[in-house]
Amino acid sequence: MCTVREILSNKDPWVASIGPRASALEAAISMNRHKVGSLMVMDGDNVVGIITERDLLQRVLAEQRDAAKTRVEEVMTTEVLCCQLHTTIDEARSVMKNRRVRHLPVVDEAGLHGVISIGDLNAYEAHSQEVTIHVMTEYIHGRA
Repeated sequence: MCTVREILSNKDPWVASIGPRASALEAAISMNRHKVGSLMVMDGDNVVGIITERDLLQRVLAEQRDAAKTRVEEVMTTEVLCCQLHTTIDEARSVMKNRRVRHLPVVDEAGLHGVISIGDLNAYEAHSQEVTIHVMTEYIHGRA
């Protein structure tokens, strides 16, 4: 069964992150600069939360808060759903679908290994389907 480890092995290990005392504006600028939909909120090596586009929309913009004066720790999601390297891709997809999240940090006792997104899962599945189609086409045409 395919696991999250396989997705991470094909990704850049860098994780977009920010500190809890940074401003919501800094978080938005960082997300925009790195073209990501979330930032891990880190206090040293510890994950203390995640701030997402949805957090910024609901807890800053919709509440008409001053993004430059609002700290990330005031608006981040503190209940961070995570998975592990051995989590199957189907399990990760199920968690994302059922809990309506688009990003899952990958952690274990050693710490944070990376973050997978729903886009990563979709790309992995699309690639797997392309490989299957290629193999079947080769078989049908007698080249396999």
